[in-house]
Amino acid sequence: MDNQESLRHESISKLLIKYSVPAILAMMVTSLYNTVDRAFIGSIDGVGALAISGLGITMPIFTIIVGFGVLISVGGSTNISIKLGEQDKENAEKVLGNTLMLAIIISLIVMIIGILFIDKILYLFGASEHTISYARDYIGVIFLGTPFNLIAFSLNNAIRAEGNPKLAAKTMIVGCILNVILDPIFIFVFDLGIKGAAIATVLCQIIISMWVLSYFLRRKSSLELKKSNLKLDFKIVKVIIAVGLAPFLMEMANGLIHVISNTSLKVYGGDFAIGAMTCVTSIYLLFMMPVFGLSQGMQTIIAYNYGAKQYDRSKKALILAIITAIFILTTGFILIKIFPEFFIGIFNKDEALIDLAKKGININLFAMPIVSIAIIGPVYFQSIGKVKQSMFLTLLRQFIILVPLILTLPRILGLDGVWISQPIADIMAVIIVSIFLIKEFKSQAK
Repeated sequence: MDNQESLRHESISKLLIKYSVPAILAMMVTSLYNTVDRAFIGSIDGVGALAISGLGITMPIFTIIVGFGVLISVGGSTNISIKLGEQDKENAEKVLGNTLMLAIIISLIVMIIGILFIDKILYLFGASEHTISYARDYIGVIFLGTPFNLIAFSLNNAIRAEGNPKLAAKTMIVGCILNVILDPIFIFVFDLGIKGAAIATVLCQIIISMWVLSYFLRRKSSLELKKSNLKLDFKIVKVIIAVGLAPFLMEMANGLIHVISNTSLKVYGGDFAIGAMTCVTSIYLLFMMPVFGLSQGMQTIIAYNYGAKQYDRSKKALILAIITAIFILTTGFILIKIFPEFFIGIFNKDEALIDLAKKGININLFAMPIVSIAIIGPVYFQSIGKVKQSMFLTLLRQFIILVPLILTLPRILGLDGVWISQPIADIMAVIIVSIFLIKEFKSQAK
């Protein structure tokens, strides 16, 4: 049974394992990379606390770069899966070519704007005279690597969409392991500090982009990357953007949240509060990465089966993914509650920063066990091509609800208001997403 036949006929539980486990492993390795990367930066002798705070300043920028990668890769890969489900290989190849060209064009624009206005952007995003040099050293190198980042991101998702999740995971895992190896070499051996961490990241992005590009150019894929398909087709670009817009806007919302959060943290807690939030976010991502892997794995299954008009299989994939994600996040929540100092200590040893992070983590991660519903639910609508619902639900948690909360509550509760905004938004989003999913399933049953 080939990959496309298995998507149509194999049991959903087996498919979810087949497509999600490689993605989860890749995400876990990515999480390990992020953990090690930030741990190394936080341990730089004499400046670790300020360096981790400087890294926190760059998080909105990194999120924006990732957002453009998500726009192209999710839009492209979802449409590739749908076209393959419809047995339309020719148009799947056209989507692939346009996906690559969009990645090149958009990444060059982001790189140029970022380099030209780097200091203005960093101060706007919460940098101070104490943290700007660390933030500039890191993000300046990351901007230079943007084209390789977006090419790797976009084509890797296309590899998964065509039915080769193991290779998609392998490229990510190898890149992340290499990054972990290179980090201490560039940071400590070459004495490049936080800039060394960025150089290690970009070198890995270059290697992965060349790897995934060669996969298509050497025709190892079932899809051919044709020169004629690199010419942008407005209709194809439109459907790529239409499907990718919701997760893109979610990433932009996340970036905005980081900016607003950094500003509030700076006002009510100073530079160390930004560092503490960076630690909390890093710990949160340790356990969220498997959920993102699940959503990636289920996306291909849902999109293909929906394209093949097998709606019950799409629904089952969603439900299994949500149940698995709740189990993962509940386990993570318990571990964090029992061993908060252990997790925070991974990223920094400064006592003042640890005390801030301990208080923050108890409040900020309160709704962690159930948040997967608010994250995975919108991906279902995205996968079946319902753009309006997907866009609204994607923006709901991190923008429509959270932004007003984070602008209001800190004025009443001070620093605690920053910490508590996220769990309130999570709970409200879970309720609303659940209502939308129930209504969708009822409409399909008619």
